[in-house]
Amino acid sequence: MTPHRRERALVRPHVVTGGRAHPTRNTFDLVTLVTVARDQVAGLSPEKRRAMELCRGGSLSVAEVAAHLGLPVSVTKVLLSDLVDSGHLTVTSDAPVATGRPDRQLLKDVLDGLRALV
Repeated sequence: MTPHRRERALVRPHVVTGGRAHPTRNTFDLVTLVTVARDQVAGLSPEKRRAMELCRGGSLSVAEVAAHLGLPVSVTKVLLSDLVDSGHLTVTSDAPVATGRPDRQLLKDVLDGLRALV
């Protein structure tokens, strides 16, 4: 077991969320973007402080925040919903509307980039 793994296992997810399993709002999806609205971290739990620090650089998706925190998405949604309720974060959940087929050149560029990595 690596030290990072052992450290993460010390605090159980139900402790991080105060025993709650569901966020107070149902507006979070994996691609929902969160942005800092009020940059005050006094009185926040360590996990909420870390989420705020992550979002200071700009908008991050729920999935990105969860990955950086090393927490399950369900736990991250509860933390983020608390931060939205307290006015620390704002949510943008408008996904761009698909307008037909994807751009052929963009797909080619992505494929070329992936091939370059292999």
